[in-house]
Parts: sequence; C-alpha cells; structure tokens
Amino acid sequence: MQKRRKPEPIQLNPIPDGNTLNGTGASETNLESLQKKLEELELDEQQRKRLEAFLTQKQKVGELKDDDFEKICELGAGNGGVVFKVSHRPSGLIMARKLIHLEIKPAIRNQIIRELQVLHECNSPYIVGFYGAFYSDGEISICMEHMDGGSLDQSLKKAGKIPEQILGKVSIAVIKGLSYLREKHKIMHRDVKPSNILVNSRGEIKLCDFGVSGQLIDSMANSFVGTRSYMSPERLQGTHYSVQSDIWSMGLSLVEMAIGRFPIPPPDSRELEKIFGFPVEGETASSESPKPRPPGRPGSSYGPDSRPPMAIFELLDYIVNEPPPKLPAIFSSEFQDFVNKCLIKNPAERADLKQLVVHPFIKQSEAEEVDFAGWLCSTIGLSQPLTPTHTTTI
Repeated sequence: MQKRRKPEPIQLNPIPDGNTLNGTGASETNLESLQKKLEELELDEQQRKRLEAFLTQKQKVGELKDDDFEKICELGAGNGGVVFKVSHRPSGLIMARKLIHLEIKPAIRNQIIRELQVLHECNSPYIVGFYGAFYSDGEISICMEHMDGGSLDQSLKKAGKIPEQILGKVSIAVIKGLSYLREKHKIMHRDVKPSNILVNSRGEIKLCDFGVSGQLIDSMANSFVGTRSYMSPERLQGTHYSVQSDIWSMGLSLVEMAIGRFPIPPPDSRELEKIFGFPVEGETASSESPKPRPPGRPGSSYGPDSRPPMAIFELLDYIVNEPPPKLPAIFSSEFQDFVNKCLIKNPAERADLKQLVVHPFIKQSEAEEVDFAGWLCSTIGLSQPLTPTHTTTI
C-alpha cells in the first residue's frame, strides 16, 4: 500500500458567477469552505490530484442549459429516469446526464433543485462527481461525472460472477463512500445496489444515486417498486431505518456479485455446481429454516437457475421472514464472515460502518495489490489508460 502523506492544499481558482437556480453549477459553493473540507479528507496523492482535476474542470461549466448539451448515447434507465452520455459544448466536457420526468408544481420543482445543491459539497474519491442540476421542459436534469466502465450491474452481466479479490476492493470503496456521506453530510444512501456502484478504466469505484433530496424521493415514490429487492427487512416492514439499512443492501449486493445471481431464494447445491463448475457443499441459505423454498426467483438474476421469477410480494415476504442469504463455503472465511455481519436481520445487531472498516476482510483487501482497472477493462472490453491504475490505495 502507498504510504499516506499529509495532504497538500488543493489549488482551485475562483469560480465565476452567473449560475441561476435553473442551472446551478458550482458558483454557490463557498470556495474557502470547500478547500478546507477537501484537506480534511485522508487522500493519497493520486486521489488528491484527480479530485483537484475534476473540480478545476467543473469551474469551466458555468450555467447549465438544455441547448448546450449534445446527446451521444443512452447509458441506462432506472429509478424513474434515463441516463445519457452527453457532450457539454461550452466546456467540452463529457458528462452523464440523468433526465427525470416529473409532473410537479413549480414550487416543488424549485425545492428539488435547491435540495440537490448539497451534491456540490459531496467531493470524495468514492462518490460520483456532480456538475449541477436544472429543470427544462418537464424534466429535472442531474449532470454527473461520466464513468466509462458503467455500473457493476453491467460488469456482472458480462463477467457472470465477480472474483472475491475484486469484491474486496468494491467493499472498501462502498464502505468509505457510505462513511463519507454519513460523517461529512449526515446523508444515507437509501439505494445501494450493483447498478448504483459505478466504475471506470482508471480503477475508481464510486457510489451514485443517493437520496439527498427528500422532495425528489417523495415525488418519485411510485418508481421505486422495482428496486425493493435490495431493501432491508426493517425498511420493508415500514419501521424506522438508518444507515444500517444501507449495510444490508451492500451485503446482499456482494452475495449477488459473488455468485452471479440475486441470492433470494438461495441456490441449492445443484445450482451452485452449475455456477462454479464443481460440487459446492450446502446452500447459501441458513439451515435454520424449516420452510420449503418458494418456487421462483427474481427476474433480475444472471445465473443458470431456470425456475420462474418470484413474484414481488413473495420476494419481500422472503426477505422479512426467512433467514438471510450466505456465501457458499468456497469463499474465504473472512469474506463469509463479513457478509454475514452485513446481513443480520436485526439492525441493532448488524455490523455498523466503523466495525466493518476494521473487519479482517477489509484489512486483507486493503493490503492486496489488485489490478481492478485491468480486470474491468478485460471484462467489458474497454481500453486501459496509458498509465494503468492499480487500486492498491482504495
């Protein structure tokens, strides 16, 4: 691992004025406060330089307007919106632009834009960069850093399953991203899943689509039905939930990426043998459950299970009432224990972020030199940058 050094002051030039509520870029950010916050973060030199480069680029953006964007291609759809890769003509920057169509009153619309401005202050190596948000022609636009590797959901479809060493680096990034949001901004993510973990050819792993706008969450409430399979038992039951709910979602996502399909209901030994190509003892489920497994599975799986999809109400009932999924024994005991601590159904007993960041699996993953960028680029057919990035400092 690279030795940490005292961070040097981040050099940022003054940001020009001229942004409006409808096209808020970085001008509302207090520059002095921003520099101070960045210097408080424990960044290595490479992370510091990359964050500095992003913020310097961001200063070129100015007011965001619909006419200034040229659509390149669609990147994906979900959570009530469509994401496009776009070119911002005035700055020459490539961005990801999320369009959310909402039939709402102007006051609500303006409140959403205002609430999204906290994203200007979310500057971390583990959080997708934010250029600004604006409203145009019935749609909220959220403009973000473009991550050329897409989401881990897309990587999983290409890879079939993701190796444990790679998932170690993913776990570090997700924990550090969630810790940053909680400690620096008192924000919960609320929607951790593989499609909200973005990656790029430099080996960076970042969270996106976290819930900073309560009004936007309320306005989009009906669009969240399809993502509930990652919600914690306490959240599905409608009781009070906290960042512990995000930890459950992370654990579930890790099992999914490790075995190659959504892990509820759990695969049996026969299916595990098909997935891994050799006999695997036991199931991913706890043996405590006396009940027979439901006959189906979620339609979002990638594995060889041929059972019909599980209805959403069956899935939610299973999450609340059945034992949580587990990793099969072919994975390291450290990884199995890490996931088990994330997937304890009682949130008071579930591991918290401070416990997880010092877990042996995380410490072991931090010490390992893994070429995440090389794995990603070979998996999805991307060209690596001229200077390959080894994610040894995540």
